[in-house]
Amino acid sequence: MSVLASLVRAYDRLPDAPPFGFSPEKVGAVVTLRPDGSVVAVTDWRTEGKKRQPRPMLVPRPVKRTVAIAPNFLWDKTAYALGLTAGAGKRTAEEHAAFKARHAEWLTGTEDEGLRAFLIFLDGWTPDPSALLGWSDELLDLNVAFALGQEFLHDRPAAREAWRIAQGEGVKDAQACLASGEVGPVARLHPAIRGVWGAQSSGASLVSFNLDSFTSYGHEQGDNAPISEASAFAYAAALNHYLRTGSQNRVQIGDASVAFWADAEDRAAGQEAESIFAGFLAEPIKAGAAEDAAQAKLVADKLTRIRRGEPLAEVEPKLAEGVRFHVLGLAPNAARLSVRFAWESSFGALTAHYQRFQADMAIEPPARTPHPPLWQFLRELAVQGKSENVPPKLAGEWLRAILAGTRYPATLLTAVLMRTRADQEMNALRAAIIRAVLVRNFEKEVPVSLDEDNPSPAYQLGRLFAVLEGAQYAALGRVNAPIGDRYYAAASSTPARVFAPLLRGLKVHVADARKRGRGGWIEPRVAEIMDRLPPDLPRALRLEDQGRFAIGYYHEKARRPAKAEEETVIEDVQEGTP
Repeated sequence: MSVLASLVRAYDRLPDAPPFGFSPEKVGAVVTLRPDGSVVAVTDWRTEGKKRQPRPMLVPRPVKRTVAIAPNFLWDKTAYALGLTAGAGKRTAEEHAAFKARHAEWLTGTEDEGLRAFLIFLDGWTPDPSALLGWSDELLDLNVAFALGQEFLHDRPAAREAWRIAQGEGVKDAQACLASGEVGPVARLHPAIRGVWGAQSSGASLVSFNLDSFTSYGHEQGDNAPISEASAFAYAAALNHYLRTGSQNRVQIGDASVAFWADAEDRAAGQEAESIFAGFLAEPIKAGAAEDAAQAKLVADKLTRIRRGEPLAEVEPKLAEGVRFHVLGLAPNAARLSVRFAWESSFGALTAHYQRFQADMAIEPPARTPHPPLWQFLRELAVQGKSENVPPKLAGEWLRAILAGTRYPATLLTAVLMRTRADQEMNALRAAIIRAVLVRNFEKEVPVSLDEDNPSPAYQLGRLFAVLEGAQYAALGRVNAPIGDRYYAAASSTPARVFAPLLRGLKVHVADARKRGRGGWIEPRVAEIMDRLPPDLPRALRLEDQGRFAIGYYHEKARRPAKAEEETVIEDVQEGTP
């Protein structure tokens, strides 16, 4: 099933889906009229509080504007609807004139009391804020809707019928829709998609043909890929619903805004699958009300069992079969949206791939946060640990590999090793990423916890470097330029050149450590590691061996000398034993 087809199906399952031709838009003010077209008052529709914001209102969907002047139906920003703007307003008079002229065409011959009042208002209105009771200059350039009494004009049956007719203007002959298969008028332009991080705030197109190079066989715009007006509205409404602020069906992964939804006959099962998947990538969904607490705990318990590796068929049989799951990653690309990835499969397959990812990322000692969300791992690849600095495309490629159970992107290992060298820091998150790439891409056996008998020279060299670093600390305490900061990059790539001088300086550090009653563990540990290394150290390490070096370094650095060892060393020193 295509992405658009699945979104059209998802629209029918939305509990609060807007009706065809309508969309939730942010409105700042409502102008209430009398039947004679005079203004009763202006109501500030914004939220309460210090920083008041326009509130969503279900209104006729907006037109797509470029440089042309095009008014909306029965609502618009103040420049169009009232001829008022906060700026210079070079086109304000033209915009307001177009608003009046188009509504005179759309509503001609209407007998509805509210629509007639609106036409009378427009005919006699001259842009004058003083004529609007309750007006505030803070409302300038916000969207304005109109009402007669307590009813919004766009909600009146006559207005909805007029809007239905207006939407058919310019629509070409009916064709079979590629998304639904039904025959209907083809959408020339598709609705804008909002909520994608980095894209235009007014929205961007997911489907558009605006250059000759995009077209074929003489078709224009939407005729190149015929999607009906109804399907175009449905897929856009569903996707905007999933991408809206505060949505539980979206997560930001690097530069990709990821929307996800389940396709299931059982709506409750679909919602449960979506809640569990949200826990896979980010924080588990929290209960918003007391009555939801039990359901949230139930989802959290199932998520825990899945992470322990239990088959989904045992955790929740109804989710293992009969639930198709869709994940769509979008990124900004000028006036369009770029599809980073689109993935579809059964929720059972998705869960199995997630469990494999969890196994790949296993490392001891683990991170402080159990099962860190994916964005936390991605920040380990970014300069200064900032999400906006995550390497472009890498986040989407990694997530796609996790979902599909395929090889991780080749650049993932390079990125984490580069950040480790630049930051002079190896932590549990970075060690987990390195281990995951080695296990899946290179099909290597990589230990989860410290493996003293590991046959890999690179792993043992990483251990040895951590011991040498610990010896310096035992001898001198904290110093401004420890060997980890100065030599890690060279030691992990060209060990033969670096380890010889470091081992020569080890004797001095051991002697200084003994004077402080510390370091009795150093020489035995070094001897144990050296026994597992070849006589001639490698001159250079391949990329995957640099990853093994990092894992060995992390494991050994996380190991702490036993307290008994330190006490024995102190007694030996006090007794003068060498």
